[in-house]
Amino acid sequence: DVFAKIRGLIQDMIEKLEREANAEATEKAYCDEQMAKTETKRDELNDDIAKLTAKIDSAASRSAELKEQVKVLQSELAALSREQAQMDKMRHETHDDYVTAKADLELGLSGVLLGSFMQQPAAPVKHSKATGAGTSIIGILEVVESDFAKNLAQEESAEADAETEYQKVSQENRITQASKEQDEKYKTSEFKSLDLSLSELSSDREAANTELSAVLEYYGKIKERCIARPETYEERRQRRETEIAGLKEALRTLEEETALLQHNAVAAVATRSWLRTESAPCAGARARAGPAELVGERGLRLVLHLAAAGEERGKLP
Repeated sequence: DVFAKIRGLIQDMIEKLEREANAEATEKAYCDEQMAKTETKRDELNDDIAKLTAKIDSAASRSAELKEQVKVLQSELAALSREQAQMDKMRHETHDDYVTAKADLELGLSGVLLGSFMQQPAAPVKHSKATGAGTSIIGILEVVESDFAKNLAQEESAEADAETEYQKVSQENRITQASKEQDEKYKTSEFKSLDLSLSELSSDREAANTELSAVLEYYGKIKERCIARPETYEERRQRRETEIAGLKEALRTLEEETALLQHNAVAAVATRSWLRTESAPCAGARARAGPAELVGERGLRLVLHLAAAGEERGKLP
């Protein structure tokens, strides 16, 4: 068959195109799957990094706030300590002044009391008791005694009031100091815990950024492989389907033409055999009838034309 090789070539082309179409379909499925997975992973990592960044910012802000508060507390505690030290010093000084003043007043009061209890010596029998100057001195001593007693009472009252106020303020300072120290302790512990958490969160974010960089690098390669082409998959598929359909149609037409030519060639061989028989001496009555009378004039011309065409193609014997 002269067309067998052609049919084989066309069939090979069809099979090749079908293999390419299947390979591209497989590649398309792979690209779709890998790009979808990569984009999902990229989005997940971006979300994780955004959440970690928010936590880091919040923790850093809170840690800075706590450190500032601790700094203020430490300043307040230092000021409170200085204030208490100043109060202690002043209290010791005022107490020492009180002790000195009290001793002086008590000494003066004891001297006055001693003078007021002094008595005149017994007078001789024939003499009367002198009263003028002695009475005046005793009156003065009584006034002095009253002043000393009053001043002593005032000193003692002032000392008691000062001690009460000192103890009250000192107690308030102790309560304030204890509260501030406890607050400082808790806030220091909290910002240290936040700093440790910040270190861990920063490490997690760095790892996520590293993974994201790798994912983006792979995503770029996938896009270059699957997207950076002049034709889309659908365009290539339609083009190849059109090519396959055209080749199949050509193959079908070729097969039909081959069958027709084979049929015509058989008819031409039969006609030539008949013509040879007609030219022989023993042709008989059938030969004298002529091919035109057997197949008709138009049919004979067609058979002769096909026979000539077959000879030119080298197909007829």
